[in-house]
Amino acid sequence: MKNYSKTNVTGTERVELHDILGLSGAEISVNYMPAGAGVPFVHAHKQNEEIYIILEGKGFMDVDGEKVELNANDFLRVAPEAKRQLSAAADSSVKYLCIQVKAGSLEEFTANDAVLS
Repeated sequence: MKNYSKTNVTGTERVELHDILGLSGAEISVNYMPAGAGVPFVHAHKQNEEIYIILEGKGFMDVDGEKVELNANDFLRVAPEAKRQLSAAADSSVKYLCIQVKAGSLEEFTANDAVLS
């Protein structure tokens, strides 16, 4: 078995990479919403924080009743307990990554976790 996995994602509205890449510490999804579309439900999480990375377009995230504007190259972290709902702007589609990880689980940062060979 190889020590890596690779995939290519094009032309889909939502792809969850957990099973495709065999992820064991995070959930990552690639998402696209046409102009005016939105996630059809408000949600929170039991233990996972979410990081939204806006790749293209613009939209907004309703977080606990506050409307947060999002534009290409924005990063937004949302705490597990926050109620959230993402929508594309009325005049723009939005393409984004969503990364879910267990809040408080990061024990080592990049340089401290590296093992030089």
